[in-house]
Amino acid sequence: MIWQDLVIASGGFVLAAALLPSIRGRHKPDKWTCLLTGGYLTVFSITFATLGLWVSAVGIGTNALMWWILLRQHTTATHTTRMGGWMP
Repeated sequence: MIWQDLVIASGGFVLAAALLPSIRGRHKPDKWTCLLTGGYLTVFSITFATLGLWVSAVGIGTNALMWWILLRQHTTATHTTRMGGWMP
């Protein structure tokens, strides 16, 4: 394992942890922000995996997963609000 793998991975995990308040909170980022960030981070994760940087792939993949969760929450909240449902 090379040191760059650990640095990239730690950044991915720290940024994923920084998204936890958004996931647990009521206000969500815009749908396009979630979509583009999640998409690019997914591509980066796959790219790191093909380079053999497996720890980085998992770290960035975790970050991507958080953005996909936020997109799902945004979409669900928007749909619930439009249908006249209650949103916590």
